[in-house]
Amino acid sequence: MAKKITKKLKLQIPAGKANPAPPVGPALGQAGINIGDFVTKFNNATKTMIGDIVPVEITVFEDRTYDFILKTPPATGLILKALKQEKGSGKPNTVKIGTITKAQLKEIAEKKMADLNANDINTAMKIIAGSAKSMGVDVR
Repeated sequence: MAKKITKKLKLQIPAGKANPAPPVGPALGQAGINIGDFVTKFNNATKTMIGDIVPVEITVFEDRTYDFILKTPPATGLILKALKQEKGSGKPNTVKIGTITKAQLKEIAEKKMADLNANDINTAMKIIAGSAKSMGVDVR
């Protein structure tokens, strides 16, 4: 018989850097998850992705066991990483923070493809280009 789900959590944690400090610890503690166990498993699962923010979906069961699914980093995070910027523009229509190439756009779209609502790479690239534009990033 399937275990009963009691809670679903969605967190965004830097890859390989989960720790029991807020906001991760309290969120897991309230859900009744063994924090140390989760931190170890998450950090091991994401050690190849250091530098990215990794969204994680945690499903907590009635018996206090849990599963987690790693998602791809947010498109905005991948765009900022490609530009080596900290954050997007406060005025994206007038103040630009940089330019990404079509090749970089395609690379980001390929990484995100699994989590995007797109049937092909061209549609995925349009979605990522829209995110870039809203952050004050030009695509050339």
